[in-house]
Amino acid sequence: MNKTPLPREDLDVLEGYHSPQLDVPVRLNTNEAPFPLPNSFIQELESEIKKLDLNRYPSRSASELCASIADKELLKESEVFVANGSNEIIQSICLAYGGNERSALVFEPTYAMHSKIAKVAGTRVIEGFRDEEFQIDKDTALEIINREKPEIVFLCSPNNPTGNIESPELIDAILSELNSTGGLLVLDEAYKEFSESSSDLTVNEESNLAFIRTFSKVWSLAGIRLGYLLAPEWCINMMQAVSLPYHLDSVKQKAGVLALKHDKEIIRKVTELKEERRRVFEALTSMSVRVWPSEANFLLFKPETIDAYKLWEGLLEEGVLVRDCSTWEGLKGCLRVTIGSKSENNSFLTAVRKIVK
Repeated sequence: MNKTPLPREDLDVLEGYHSPQLDVPVRLNTNEAPFPLPNSFIQELESEIKKLDLNRYPSRSASELCASIADKELLKESEVFVANGSNEIIQSICLAYGGNERSALVFEPTYAMHSKIAKVAGTRVIEGFRDEEFQIDKDTALEIINREKPEIVFLCSPNNPTGNIESPELIDAILSELNSTGGLLVLDEAYKEFSESSSDLTVNEESNLAFIRTFSKVWSLAGIRLGYLLAPEWCINMMQAVSLPYHLDSVKQKAGVLALKHDKEIIRKVTELKEERRRVFEALTSMSVRVWPSEANFLLFKPETIDAYKLWEGLLEEGVLVRDCSTWEGLKGCLRVTIGSKSENNSFLTAVRKIVK
């Protein structure tokens, strides 16, 4: 019998990223946009695909897409890096600045892929923890950074799966510390457009700050898998150094360029989702359910009269799929629901009302 190769020992404890993809009428478990881009986008994309030389490799620099993003973000093209979803951005960061005898700091509960990808890249993960309201204590965070001196600190704002933003004071304090120690602060802003808060933070060549953004949420392109990083040129140069050649295909690059031209439609849809978020929040609070305020396109909630998993199962029986977070550290008894279309949200609320009664 052949002896099979052994995987790295540090991978034994890792599990795949699991979010059930079940065939139900209402899927509200993965924070996707409930609306597609307008039909005109599909027509434009079909037309542009016909012009592509698919027998040729795509642009390595993705210059057209980077220029379009830079124009939107009021930055230079050289301060933009694009990849296959925000997860490849995280991977590139960990390949460039993580690895053997290096560390990344996360604050749980937060987006699971920050720590998972860091571990896959051979990076030691340091865990800080949030309080009962999912806030990060500034002094505790600075103490960890001063003691451990991590090469990377991940902050998710709005945070997934809790929905809260990180305070400007916390971000400023951590960034100031990392500018001294040489660490990189990565601000994952996948849900930025759904927030009611604004920030004047931007890319600065003299500051160790980088921003992750995605086309999966606001831009309704989860199926395309497209994300981007905004960062100083020295950081972007390292992203390009560790990325595979031709890693972003021609169709994906063109889809991103065309999507950005539909910003007016997107802004209108985001406004509608914010209104729905408020409506769903108020409806849940009128039931026997605790709901946390959110500045993302989802709500974290905790049933008070029924076991969370029983509610999850009951919703599934009613044809509604939400995310079960009840076994995650710091989220005992919690579920998360994506804000969908009005009809999807109505189905969810009707089912919750029926089950908790």
